[in-house]
Amino acid sequence: MATVSEWVAGARPRTLPNSIVPVAVGTGVAIGIGSAVWWKAALAMLVALALQVGVNYANDYSDGVRGTDEGRVGPIRLTATRLAAPGRVFAAAWACFAAAAVVGLVLVATSSWWLLPVGAAAIVAAWFYTGGRTPYGYRALGEVSVFVFFGVVAVVGTVFVQAGSVPWEGWTAAVPVGLLSCSVLVVNNLRDIPTDTESGKRTLAVLLGDAGTRRLYLGCLAGAFVTALVTAAASWWAALVLLAVPLAVRPCSRVLRGEKGRDLVVALGETGRLQLAFGALYTVGLALG
Repeated sequence: MATVSEWVAGARPRTLPNSIVPVAVGTGVAIGIGSAVWWKAALAMLVALALQVGVNYANDYSDGVRGTDEGRVGPIRLTATRLAAPGRVFAAAWACFAAAAVVGLVLVATSSWWLLPVGAAAIVAAWFYTGGRTPYGYRALGEVSVFVFFGVVAVVGTVFVQAGSVPWEGWTAAVPVGLLSCSVLVVNNLRDIPTDTESGKRTLAVLLGDAGTRRLYLGCLAGAFVTALVTAAASWWAALVLLAVPLAVRPCSRVLRGEKGRDLVVALGETGRLQLAFGALYTVGLALG
């Protein structure tokens, strides 16, 4: 029976910046236009975190019962290692989705009805990433989903629930946030190319190959910094993100050197720290604007 610490590890806390950063950045936009509503920002954060943990448990369950996670390096897998019964991991995933839905309904009731189908789509996307008979994560569409839901939807939605509308800065800010979220998935899938290829999981990394995936990772990071600077047209404070450039050196060096396996687990953690620093600086810059 899995311990509390093993359940926490199974939730893959290194991926949580994917949910924290977009809500923070969206709130930064709302502050910058004088429309911040703190309790709505807090609820949006709870929704994002619940969805992130839920999708992590859902992936653990679905990949575990398919046998995709057998022999894989990286974060602990509850289902594949038999630390927890598949049914318990399944229940944990849907408990998180249910929590996200309940909190999300409060935002729907106090903002707009159209958030309801968006929230439902987020839960459906979270489950069918690796769940169901034809998971789209096995068809090289994982990065697209991450960009849409942990970039555009999360940032724009956070701005909207607080401000009631979304200025161009909100839409633009969603791009670098989405690219950073994609970089986390790309380096994760880069590490897993051998096992995913063997198990028949056709991620974008498997299709691009080792060299192509490494170029994609570097492109995501470079694109995030470049597009973030576009919002400097509204406030030069957005250029604060450049202070995060030194944190990109180590993970980029690891990827360029061709490191594999557990060395890329380290790169994954470094990418998460870069994501948090970038998000904090970008949030401050947008807020000051």
